[in-house]
Amino acid sequence: MRLETAPPLIVHVIHQLDVGGLENGLVNLINHLPPGRYRHAIVCLKNATAFRQRLRAPGVDIISLDKREGKDPLHYLRLYRVLRQLQPSLVHTRNLGCIEAQLVACLAGVPLRVHGEHGREINDLHGASRKYRLLRKLMRPLVQHFIAVSADLGQWLVQAIGARPSTVSHIGNGVDSLQFHPRLGPPAVVGPPGFLQHGAYVIGSVGRMAAVKDFQSLVQAFLLLLREPGARARLRLMIVGDGPCRQACLELLAQAGAQDLAWLPGARDDVAQLLRAMDVFVLPSLAEGSSNTILEAMASALPVVATEVGGNAELVQSGWNGMLVPPRSPELLADALSDYCRSPELGRRHGARGRRLVLAEHSLAAMAGAYLAVYDRLTGAQSPSPLSTYP
Repeated sequence: MRLETAPPLIVHVIHQLDVGGLENGLVNLINHLPPGRYRHAIVCLKNATAFRQRLRAPGVDIISLDKREGKDPLHYLRLYRVLRQLQPSLVHTRNLGCIEAQLVACLAGVPLRVHGEHGREINDLHGASRKYRLLRKLMRPLVQHFIAVSADLGQWLVQAIGARPSTVSHIGNGVDSLQFHPRLGPPAVVGPPGFLQHGAYVIGSVGRMAAVKDFQSLVQAFLLLLREPGARARLRLMIVGDGPCRQACLELLAQAGAQDLAWLPGARDDVAQLLRAMDVFVLPSLAEGSSNTILEAMASALPVVATEVGGNAELVQSGWNGMLVPPRSPELLADALSDYCRSPELGRRHGARGRRLVLAEHSLAAMAGAYLAVYDRLTGAQSPSPLSTYP
């Protein structure tokens, strides 16, 4: 009698399973990998929130280590015990906050180890911190393969961290182009009563309202635009997301008497519908890997105004499907938005190009296939697609 062997187990180690681009990418990946090829478990150094409900793949264990804020040496022991119990074939860590799990995985006897870089830290926007570089360099020999979500991060891993080019793959994020699609009729009525009047032009954004996203610059740019004649009757601002900087943005709007012209609803589950109520999408981040929200906006056929940081320039081609501006530049951000406000046809043309780019190069199937190729090559399984590494 032939016994069936269980598929290899991959343990994904992240800081917290909560709303965020990295976490959204992980959920999309697990949901779209072929069922039965691999088993998956997610180990959260901190915990898992209701965001876990977006996982549709069956049988995914989610384990919270409940790490305390700051230093918590005992969480290494808890992680070691979990890995010894699960006995995965492969551990996949993500970002600096989880890279020390590579050492724990090695000590626990996990044979294969992958590390992903999805974006830099707010206190090290350019990857120049000697302490952080040293930590990554110390962990580098334990990592069989690196995955970078942008070419910028991939080159940095090779040039600054010393990873061998053959061990680094650039795999951009993917987007569900069926869920995120262009507006098919009049914009949906969203926001509080009176927020969206006929003929309103909605400047919008979606993201975790943390310092690295710099939504204050977007609010300041919006307030600059309101100085133009007739702008207060037409322009509206929508920022979807929650975080520590939300209150500061609300206060800026209130001080300018513009609180009724903006809607900051916090975290929402209807992001796709809200994007279809926007006319232009803005990402004012100080640092980015490969932005899920830019891809979702492009899939929704919105023109994108983004800061020229990280992987944004790999998605937004200034003057073709959007515009790029320097970070922390509310005046230049306002100038770019003004072009779209004055010429809606320009926005529609740029948005259509962004949608075509998503369909051609950023599908969820393509992203899942690229990750599958990495996992298959490391585990020795038959890879269905070539593995793209740095030359």
